Amino acid sequence: MKQKVAAIIVLASMAIAAFASEASWYKWKSRVDGSVVCMQVSPGPVWVRFRGPYKDAQCTKPGDPQ
Repeated sequence: MKQKVAAIIVLASMAIAAFASEASWYKWKSRVDGSVVCMQVSPGPVWVRFRGPYKDAQCTKPGDPQ
């Protein structure tokens, strides 16, 4: 019984993940030295979102990923 429930949970998780979209990339600028990085999430408390969203990890293709 436990194996069936576990299998259903795993299959449901995989189905949900299949429909999830990619996260957007943003340029983040440091308030300390002005350096800029491209990341999906904030690198820390001294960083502010500078530009974005972008579709790629190099922050060269503007727009939200599909």
